[in-house]
Amino acid sequence: MTRGKIAELIKLNTIFQAPMAGVTTPELVSEVSNQGGIGNIGAGYLNAKQTQNFIEKVKMNTNYFYGINLFVPEKSDLNEVEFDQAKQKFKQAAPAYAQEIPEKIEISHVFAEQIEVVMKEAVPIVSFTFGIPDVTVIEQLKQAGSYIIGTATTVKEAIEIENAGCDAVVVQGFEAGGHRGSFLGDNDLIGLFSLLPQVADSVKIPIIAAGGIMDKRGVKAAYNLGASSVQLGTAFLMTYESSADKLHKKTLLSSVETDAVLTKAFSGKLARGINNEFIEKYKHEREKILPYPFQNSLTKNMRSLAKQQNDKSFMSLWTGQSIRLSKEQSVRDLMNELKK
Repeated sequence: MTRGKIAELIKLNTIFQAPMAGVTTPELVSEVSNQGGIGNIGAGYLNAKQTQNFIEKVKMNTNYFYGINLFVPEKSDLNEVEFDQAKQKFKQAAPAYAQEIPEKIEISHVFAEQIEVVMKEAVPIVSFTFGIPDVTVIEQLKQAGSYIIGTATTVKEAIEIENAGCDAVVVQGFEAGGHRGSFLGDNDLIGLFSLLPQVADSVKIPIIAAGGIMDKRGVKAAYNLGASSVQLGTAFLMTYESSADKLHKKTLLSSVETDAVLTKAFSGKLARGINNEFIEKYKHEREKILPYPFQNSLTKNMRSLAKQQNDKSFMSLWTGQSIRLSKEQSVRDLMNELKK
């Protein structure tokens, strides 16, 4: 019953709030849902207990549908030589934060535990980034009543998502801020309005358009090109209810579209954010960037301290390309504008 209702909502041009890991708050997620959209928990950096606590807070504040996004784990190895080289490069790129380098990197595998929490809490919508989970996981979630969404950046990825049994697909264009959801290679950088109609002609499942959409104009354009619903990230990042740092928001308000660049420097995964000193230091030495999630762990302490010190030269200031359209406002006001 729940899955059917969600399927109908998506066909009726619903506004999704992008599940921005590290930025979403229970207040943001629940308020989006309360205002007629679908709020999404960005659980990529949470452990199982944190995931459960987040879900419980959202459920306390909304009786409407909401979703959660999980990062599909990748098989990555890290040897001592690579780690030593990465540490040396980090010291050169961020000497003021050299003391923040962890002595060793231990990656905790919480994905399976998060799936158990999601099923226990009966989360209505579950989306995935960086890949497709095992078919058995998808089937278990469906049997538990969850509606399943994958993330694609190419037609081929969208087809793979449909074939795996997902109910819908987020089609993420080149313009999107933050991490790209690519899982079959990250060299294919296709704009949303080129990608949308091609995916629409290639899959039968509903399409949720993402990437560079900030206002009603982008929403209408996405619908005209084959999307059933749309997903906005930067616009919601700028709301009062998000936990994005004040300096982050202030920087976006004074930036232009050419300031947003793609980089792997902070996490090892391709992501779009405001260009700064740390990104520039890695611009021509990408081979010294560790694969995700190791690079993410290497820079974690630096990012946290830089945020505390208001040092935007070493912060990950994620944003999409439509920066000039950024403005601080409440979720209610944003949703009212999008629904006009």
